[in-house]
Amino acid sequence: MSLKHSYKLIAPFYDLAVDAATRGARARSLEALPGAPGRVLLVGVGTGLDLPLVPTQHAYVGLDLTAAMLRRARPRAAARNFHAVQGDARRLPFSAASFDHAVLHLILAVIPDAAACLAETARVVRPGGTLLVFDKFLRPGERAPLRRALNPLVRHIATRTDVVFEDVLAACSGLSVEDDRPALAGGWFRLIRLRRAA
Repeated sequence: MSLKHSYKLIAPFYDLAVDAATRGARARSLEALPGAPGRVLLVGVGTGLDLPLVPTQHAYVGLDLTAAMLRRARPRAAARNFHAVQGDARRLPFSAASFDHAVLHLILAVIPDAAACLAETARVVRPGGTLLVFDKFLRPGERAPLRRALNPLVRHIATRTDVVFEDVLAACSGLSVEDDRPALAGGWFRLIRLRRAA
């Protein structure tokens, strides 16, 4: 089953599984968006769970692979300046340095090629801009046998459980880690703030 097809099926149930469990961590991540108005890319915006949490002064573009997710996201934009775009996060349909900041919540452990997604996001963020990441990652050298054993099954349905963030970052140039802290599940989920080199 393709990721696009599985998330079309998951769309009606996604909020029940994700919203309450992750809302606090997502809100803490979004607090790192600067106060000065800018253009922000929400990569893998999904059903728009972040939209009620984002500051209102920015202009937002939400990208997702499936129209079913974007249909659910649009009503959540409320008073925000929000534009929905259907597309692949590994091949973003935007020019270089066209955003001030980007948010990657629960996308890097979902997409088949996390490094391509992160590199593409870095490409479209201006030098000096920030990338806010919230997701589940293994630490370098972490054994995690159950998570690794589950991965061949769940990666085709909803998410990967074997992504090592440091490996993803090493494949992308021009990004530095400004903050990295545990968020949920004993540190499996992390809040990470990256800066694109000026």
